[in-house]
Formats: sequence, C-alpha cells, structure tokens
Amino acid sequence: MKKNSFISVISDEKKEENKGSVEFQVFCFTNKIRRLTLHLELHKKDYSSQRGLRKTLGKRQRLLAYLLKINGVRYKELISKLNIRELKTR
Repeated sequence: MKKNSFISVISDEKKEENKGSVEFQVFCFTNKIRRLTLHLELHKKDYSSQRGLRKTLGKRQRLLAYLLKINGVRYKELISKLNIRELKTR
C-alpha cells in the first residue's frame, strides 16, 4: 500500500485543531476514500466496499459544498492541500 507523504504532514497539523471542524472531517473522509480505492483495486467485486465508498464520497461532497457556501477561501485552501477536485456547481 502506497503512503502519501502529504497526508501524514496534514495529519500532524490537524491533531491540534478542533476535530469537529469541517476541514478535519473532510481530511478524514479523504483518507478513508483513498484507503477504500486502494482496496477496491485489489478486490473489484467487493460490493459492500463500493457502497461504503459511494456513501463516503457523498458525505465529503456535502461537507465541501457547505464549506464553499460558508467560506470560499478555506474551501480553496483545503482542496489544494488535499489535492482533490473542485465540486461541480449546478
């Protein structure tokens, strides 16, 4: 399993912050998504994990939409730090 170095750097910074903050929750969901994605590369027919991945993606998407609505600067900073795509705006 490949470990991303930037995730460990962010986790050290976030340990001192509020664990209930939107940024920390998105960070945790991103780690979970990456772990599930690596798992599904090996186990393509694990449908329970696929469902869990979709649910986690939806939760992260809702949190990012909320953060974008509340504070766009924090949103831009977070997606650049975590190296994730921007939300599709409707």
